[in-house]
Amino acid sequence: MSRSLKRTNERSKAVLVLEDGSLFCGKGFGVTKRVSGEIVFSTSMIGYPEALTDPSYKGQILTLTYPLVGNYGVPRNDSENGVLRYFESNSIKVTGLVVHELCTQPYHWESSRTLDEWLASEDVPGIYGIDTRKLVKKLRVKGVMLGTLEVCEENEEPDLDRLVNEVKSVEDPNLRDLVSEVSIEEPVYHGVKGNNKVVLIDCGVKHGILRSLLRRGIDVVRVPYDFSAKEILEYKPNGIVISNGPGDPKKCGRTMESAKELVDEGIPVMGICLGAQILALGLGGDTYKLKYGHRSQNQPALDLLTKMCYITTQNHGYAVDPDSLKGTDLETWFINANDKTVEAIKHKSKPALGFQWHPEAEPGPYDTEFLFDAFLKLGGR
Repeated sequence: MSRSLKRTNERSKAVLVLEDGSLFCGKGFGVTKRVSGEIVFSTSMIGYPEALTDPSYKGQILTLTYPLVGNYGVPRNDSENGVLRYFESNSIKVTGLVVHELCTQPYHWESSRTLDEWLASEDVPGIYGIDTRKLVKKLRVKGVMLGTLEVCEENEEPDLDRLVNEVKSVEDPNLRDLVSEVSIEEPVYHGVKGNNKVVLIDCGVKHGILRSLLRRGIDVVRVPYDFSAKEILEYKPNGIVISNGPGDPKKCGRTMESAKELVDEGIPVMGICLGAQILALGLGGDTYKLKYGHRSQNQPALDLLTKMCYITTQNHGYAVDPDSLKGTDLETWFINANDKTVEAIKHKSKPALGFQWHPEAEPGPYDTEFLFDAFLKLGGR
């Protein structure tokens, strides 16, 4: 059980405990609270406002490897067409944050508050002053682990023995239906008076995907993750996008069913990150959990057809099993140049494709943003 009391101060102590009993003691920021989740890491050098609001991090305690975090503060909540301009959702989605050094005096012309103030306003704890390199080396060797982050009250000492004992019974968030916790409950219409319409199945969509579609003059109907194919087809869309999202894709049974039916209808379908995994599962493939996932802005995706390699932004802990595609109508299109995992799939005869990375980046390289245009052309735009 977590407890949330008040905002921390400079004297608050904090500790991160891993399921193997490892302890990392530091100082707290954000709020005084105890939380548990899956400990993951990102090697991205920029973009902490986008990362913290990415719904794909739901249920996870995020470690940022870049040594100094918070130096450009937190931007304002500006929006356009009902979509936030600088964030990937309407609130922080990570369970907790782990950094080496916290900047408390940021400088940027668009900064409205500090990272500490932002976390405190959204009831999220953080820890700084620990050896994040040591932590990440452990996660790379052993794989992502469950853990507990506790930020103590002023002048309070953490009960290390109790935490080491309790961490053994921490629930794996991937056993929950995390997508249901971040998807919308009712359809939302994002209109720009365009001539084409896309239905976006919201499994925890990043606002960057919405922005990428809207600035191309596409009207977007955003629907809950468990909408049926029949309900989706009633909107008469020119294409379907299955979004990114958190957790195990095998928890999204109804989304898989809809994906299969929509592909069978011949409507262009594009899956992004979790959406690509759902597409593979729906068409007879399989997925598996990666040792420590891909979470960075420099993942090399190699096109097996053209042999061109693109640098991409990624955030996922699961991947498509290439052997499982044998005997299906799907084939591997891109692979990761580092570990050879599947990065993109496509249907052999119908306009359906999926990418493990984020073509919208937000943040990161925009090398593959052209894929949105290629997808829209499938629908006759």
